[in-house]
Amino acid sequence: MTDTVIQATNISKAYRLGVANDSFPTLRDALASGARRGLRWRPDLARRNGGDERFWALRDVSFEVRAGEVLAVIGPNGAGKSTILKILARIVEPTSGRVTIRGRLGALLEVGTGFHAELTGRENIYLNGAILGMRRAEIAAKLHEIVDFSGVEQFLDTPVKRYSSGMYLRLAFAVAAHVEPDILVVDEVLAVGDAAFQKKCIGKVGQIARTGRTVVFVSHQLSVVQKLCNRAILIGDGTIKADGPTAKVIETYLGMITDQAVEDLAIRAVRSGRGQVRLTAIEIEGDAGALTSGQRAWFRFRAAGDQSLVDCSFTIYDEFGVAVTSFDSAVHSDGELVGDSFVCEFQSFLLRPGRYRINAALTSREGVLEDHVEGAATFDVQSGVLGGRLVNAEPGYGSMTMPHHWTRGA
Repeated sequence: MTDTVIQATNISKAYRLGVANDSFPTLRDALASGARRGLRWRPDLARRNGGDERFWALRDVSFEVRAGEVLAVIGPNGAGKSTILKILARIVEPTSGRVTIRGRLGALLEVGTGFHAELTGRENIYLNGAILGMRRAEIAAKLHEIVDFSGVEQFLDTPVKRYSSGMYLRLAFAVAAHVEPDILVVDEVLAVGDAAFQKKCIGKVGQIARTGRTVVFVSHQLSVVQKLCNRAILIGDGTIKADGPTAKVIETYLGMITDQAVEDLAIRAVRSGRGQVRLTAIEIEGDAGALTSGQRAWFRFRAAGDQSLVDCSFTIYDEFGVAVTSFDSAVHSDGELVGDSFVCEFQSFLLRPGRYRINAALTSREGVLEDHVEGAATFDVQSGVLGGRLVNAEPGYGSMTMPHHWTRGA
């Protein structure tokens, strides 16, 4: 008797560019479809797909998952992670290849997946349980636990079409996690919730894993992946780039991000947005050339197109993919910006020593995303002096520091 509960054999998935996909439309699908249409006329995408009018989200992907395994699927946006989970959950069919699932599978892929908007929260709980093969008595026994976890008891008999996205998410996760599937598939959707709910959900995933059930988990939060998962698969360009112990695969992924960041940003193919204004270069420097804790630092973003029509923003991530802080010219700038680039200056850079990366974006004044590049650049921060004290790396104690002074109180 095999203990393999998921067997994926040579699965591939192609989408025709500019053609609606074969699942129910969601916000994520609409954004992805728009990005594909924008890419349709680009020669770099044509080369990537061999001149094909189809976009191959996955190509000949094979893997297996054993009972009780907690598997992470990691990789950059657009790599094919969510497509794998949709195939596992039978939301979309692979173009070729096959998947065998042994056991009852519960999935939380997008806000409200599997919910009927006209039904109440209570009715959707019973509907989802029934879809997973549970008897009504089994669902009723779990109802209080589900409702308590979700925190939507006051609105339980209200149609879910009137729920906020946060309420939708809380109830959807509570149902997926408490109906006791043999296999739980969870996408990055957890990042939508507030910090307290994310922590609650991550704790629940860990609890499920400890019961011996199988979990397949997609997340960009590498610290969470490292904590929860004993194995990881790295997906890139629709293929498996690495498969093995979590720490080793994360190391490979971070190396891939670093390698990508040195590519010429002006011709970088993997990006999203309308593209009327595009980032072409990022220059990062400090007083002594390298960035140093406590000293001045500059981030300069160069772009092609009419820069007067857009704002620039970027988010700094630590080596485990945790967002440290972000900056936006639309919020913090001295009036109308002029010149041939966007410059963000820090009088005293407050990051501890270590390696960091940034995601950068240009957004029009009307709120349209013009360009977004993940891993647009990486940089190192070296030890320096802040407030008369040496700033060193403190693994596990955060990435930020700041001037401070201790006294004894009364």
